[in-house]
Amino acid sequence: MNPLLQLQKAGQSVWLDFITRRFMSEGKLSKLIQEDGLRGVTSNPTIFEKAVTGGPDYDDTIRKALSAGKEPSAIFEALAVEDIQKACDAFRPVYDKTQGEDGFVSIEVNPYRARDTQGTQEEVRRLWRD
Repeated sequence: MNPLLQLQKAGQSVWLDFITRRFMSEGKLSKLIQEDGLRGVTSNPTIFEKAVTGGPDYDDTIRKALSAGKEPSAIFEALAVEDIQKACDAFRPVYDKTQGEDGFVSIEVNPYRARDTQGTQEEVRRLWRD
């Protein structure tokens, strides 16, 4: 039996610490969910930096955003949120099947808010709404 499915049978929820647009568009994330029992994805600024700088997948979107006068931090957040939303769509069946026990995708709030509780809470609420 697949080792990841064995972990699932033992009550473990396996999460992936990786996300890119290409990984999702090529169906690799969906394959891990369907065939290997992947239960969630975690992300952070370093993961997105590697995704954005690792190939041309984000270049057109970045060019358009820069042409529209968007700030780099806003561009980064828009790219990250879009990828998180796509991953959430892929995990929706897991979330439904497990009645909300699994099927999550995490996004980190801005680390510069680490000592700003109120600012962190506001950012979480804003990201939730987006």
